[in-house]
Amino acid sequence: MNQSQPSLKRQQALAPLSRRSSEPWDMLIIGGGITGAGIAREAARRGLAVLIIEQKDFAWGTSSRSSKMVHGGLRYIASGDYKTTLLSVRERERMLTEAGGLVNEMHYVMPHYKGKFPPPWIFNTLLRVYDKLASKRYFTYFKRDAFLSLNPDIKQDNFLGASQFSDAVTDDSRLVMRVLDEAIHDGAHAINYLKAEALITNEQGLVVGATLKDTAEADNSAQTYDVYAKVVVSATGAWADTLRMQASAQTEQSFHKQIRPSRGSHLVVSQERLPIQHAYTFLHPADKRAVFVFPWENRTVLGTTDLDHPSLDDSEVGITNEEVDYLLAATNDLFNDADLNREDVISSWAGVRPLISEGGDGKRVSPSKEKRDHSVWLDNNLVTVSGGKLTTFRLIALDVLKTCQKVLALDDAAIQDHGSSNDQVFSNLTPTNPKFNTLPAPLQARLKGFYGLQLDTLLELAHNDDFAYVTDSNTIWAEIRFAAHYEQVIHLDDLLLRRTRLGLILPHGAMTPLISARLKQICQQELGWDEQKWQQEVQRYQDLWQRYYHLPAA
Repeated sequence: MNQSQPSLKRQQALAPLSRRSSEPWDMLIIGGGITGAGIAREAARRGLAVLIIEQKDFAWGTSSRSSKMVHGGLRYIASGDYKTTLLSVRERERMLTEAGGLVNEMHYVMPHYKGKFPPPWIFNTLLRVYDKLASKRYFTYFKRDAFLSLNPDIKQDNFLGASQFSDAVTDDSRLVMRVLDEAIHDGAHAINYLKAEALITNEQGLVVGATLKDTAEADNSAQTYDVYAKVVVSATGAWADTLRMQASAQTEQSFHKQIRPSRGSHLVVSQERLPIQHAYTFLHPADKRAVFVFPWENRTVLGTTDLDHPSLDDSEVGITNEEVDYLLAATNDLFNDADLNREDVISSWAGVRPLISEGGDGKRVSPSKEKRDHSVWLDNNLVTVSGGKLTTFRLIALDVLKTCQKVLALDDAAIQDHGSSNDQVFSNLTPTNPKFNTLPAPLQARLKGFYGLQLDTLLELAHNDDFAYVTDSNTIWAEIRFAAHYEQVIHLDDLLLRRTRLGLILPHGAMTPLISARLKQICQQELGWDEQKWQQEVQRYQDLWQRYYHLPAA
C-alpha cells in the first residue's frame, strides 16, 4: 500500500495554485455547487482560465440536499409569471434530451377531493398551459375508479380523480460532478476543501483575488495561498452575504443582507413500506403547503419542509423532530393504512435554500411565498450570485457572465452564441470500452448519464467483480472505485453521501459488515488508507451520519 498516495494526489490537485500573481486567473469561482459548476462550464468553454474552489466537498451544501427535482416551476403559472416557467420548462426539456440517465422524466399525480383545493378544473387548466410551454403533451386526467384501480392505497373518502403531469428527477450531486467534468474538459481547474479565508483588494478597494486555506485536514497549520484573478465570482448560495459584506466594507458601502436561508428536509423509507411508481404532490392537511412523495433510487422520499433557518455557519444541517412529525403526518393522511413511523425511516437529509428576500427583514411573507428567482450583484469587482433553481443553472451562469462583461473582455456575441439552443451543456460520446456492451441497457443509460466523458475511464479502472450492484441499490461497485480514484475523495462521507448516495438509501448509512468490508478494501487500494486512517474515517462518518442524516433524538 502506498501511504504517500493521498498526499500525492492532494499535491497534484493544489498544483495550479502556484500560478504567479503576474499571471492572474481570468475567473476565480468560490463555491462548488451546481451554480458554481455551471459558471465554470460556461466560462471555460469560452476559453477563460477558470479556477473553481469549494470550502467543503463539491455539492456539499444545497446542491446535494435538494429535492432532486428538475422541474419547470408549475406554481409560477398560478402567480402569472409565465416567463420564468417558460425558461424553466425549456431547460428541463434540454436536460432530458442531453443528460438522459442522469435527468429522467417522472410522472406526478395530484389527487383531488371534494371540497378541497385545488379543484380539478383549475389545476387541469394550469397543466394545459404548462404543457403548451413545453410544446409536449404530458397532462392526463384520471377519473376516480380508473385511478383507484391502479392506486388503491390512497385515501378514498370524497376522492374525485387525479391529474397527472410530468417533470424530471435527478441525482443532484452527480449532476454537479457531471457539469464540473465538462468544465474541466474545457480547461477549468476544480479543487475541493479549499476555503476562501479573505478577499484580496488593491489600492482602490477592488477585489483582485482571495486568500485560500487548505481545509482537507483538520490542522491549524494548513497551508494558505494567495490567488489572483481578473474577476472573483461568489457562488456560495445561502452563504453569499459573507463575502459581499467583505467586498462592500472595502469602500465603506452600505450593506443590507439579501439572503434569507430556508431549510427544506426530507425522509427516506423503503419501497416495501410505501410502494409507489410515480410521484404524488398534495397539500398538507395542517397548513395547506404543497408536499410530495416520490420514488428515488429504489426508495421512497417524503418531502419537503420550508422553514426559516437560523444564521448559518460551516456546520452540517439536519432535520428536526417537528419536521419528522410533519412529513410523516402528511404521508399517513394520504395513504390508507401506511402507518409510517420513525422506525421506518432509513435516513434523512436537510438543506438550506438561498431565498432572495422581498422584505428588508425577510419576515414579511412565509418562506414558501418567497420567489425562487436568482439575483446577481457586482460589488467592487466581486460578482455574487444567489437564489434560483437547480433546473436553471445554465441560465444563471449566462447572467453571471453578462455581469462579468463589466470586468472581463467578453463581447455579447460570445455569450449569445454559446447560449443558443444548439449549444449543448452535456457532451454525448459513445463509450469505446468493450465492457460497456456487456452491461444491461438500464445500467448503460445510467452510467452514460452519470459519467459522460469519464465513462471509458471508469470502465477501464473497474475490476471484473465491480459490475455487481451494491445490494438492492442502483449503484455498482465500479462507481465507488472510480470516485475514490479520480474524484478528489477526502473523507468517507464524500464517497457515501455525495459521489454515491449509498449513505442515504442503505440502512445504517451503508456501514453494515459486508458492505463496509468491501468499502475498506477499495479505500485501501485507491486512496492508500491504512487501518488507522480507515477507523478514523469510519468513526467520523458514523458520528456525522447519526447526527445529521438519520433522526434527531426523540
